[in-house]
Amino acid sequence: MFVVLVSCASVSAQVVSKDSLAVLNNQKKILALNKKLNDNKIELAELENKVPKATDEVASTADNAQKSVEQNKLAADKLGTDPQDKKLAKNASKAASTASRDAKRARKAVDNLEKLKRNIESLKKKIQEDETKLAGLNAK
Repeated sequence: MFVVLVSCASVSAQVVSKDSLAVLNNQKKILALNKKLNDNKIELAELENKVPKATDEVASTADNAQKSVEQNKLAADKLGTDPQDKKLAKNASKAASTASRDAKRARKAVDNLEKLKRNIESLKKKIQEDETKLAGLNAK
């Protein structure tokens, strides 16, 4: 003899009104926007901390490039007095290569600083936009 007991439990789902659902979705958007805003502010602080080092790099590479140009000029002048001297020609060639390499480093340092400043400005703009969006969401 088999006895089957069927247990039926009524499952009651909590009914959530559309208003409270909208409020919860709004809070979710606010939290996501706050997280994004905080991440952007952290990144901005990190980028702004890199500016002094990048500025120093620009100054030092420009100084090195200027020194290399002066050494190249001296080597070229010496070579001009005796164009057939192999040692002077080799020294002039090395000085020219060094000046070229240092000038390239100086240009890269300037480019890096400009890129850093552009990134900072872009991030500030994004933060401003997110703060405006957040103010709009908080007003709801």
